[in-house]
Amino acid sequence: MRSLSLVRLLQLSSQALPIGGYSHSQGLEAAIEQELVSEENSLLRWISDVLEFSMSSFEIPCLLSMSAAWAEGSPAAIAALNDEWLSSRESAEIRAAGVQMGFSLRALLCNLPDVPAGTLDALHAIQEPSLPCVWSAAAVAWQIEPQEAVVGYLWTWAENQVLVAMKAVPIGQSAGQRVLLAIGSKIAQFAAQMGSGEMRGMSGGSNFCPGLAILSSQHETQYSRLFRS
Repeated sequence: MRSLSLVRLLQLSSQALPIGGYSHSQGLEAAIEQELVSEENSLLRWISDVLEFSMSSFEIPCLLSMSAAWAEGSPAAIAALNDEWLSSRESAEIRAAGVQMGFSLRALLCNLPDVPAGTLDALHAIQEPSLPCVWSAAAVAWQIEPQEAVVGYLWTWAENQVLVAMKAVPIGQSAGQRVLLAIGSKIAQFAAQMGSGEMRGMSGGSNFCPGLAILSSQHETQYSRLFRS
């Protein structure tokens, strides 16, 4: 991986990226409220399950398909994949989170000097750009390889989940780092499967997570909360 692409990937994956990811729990806060997540082990189980049954099985295949469409310069395919991702969201809150972060990242890319005009035009043609849609656009524009882009995307999601737990459970910093070590190993294993050709695009993708759907819906009426979703 070229040094410049690595630096761009680190920038995209940073918690300092101003897209508002820190304000969303992606259903985790409701799980904490109901004491399904109450300490280190249950947090690891929660993140591992979402990684397996949602991120790895649907969101990442969608991200890869979007990346391929961006590389091929196919606006129609990009828009169709964006609509498919939005229609798969488990609740209104989680859908809104993906759109809000997509809007914010698109606005940021418009203020950066090294994003091709054609990429920005295609993004502006999409009424509700999702986070994976805009994220994949940036990754392709910055010549980040798909496998590395997936690792960065999953890492920033997992890190945000741990930060949510550190605030809302709360768990300690050492516990958070142990969870990240374990999840990092799972992300690396998933990336290795990608490299061996075991996963290609959206074919057969599944996003069946009824527990996450119920909890994220319940969060919409949760009495006391720190996060928006």
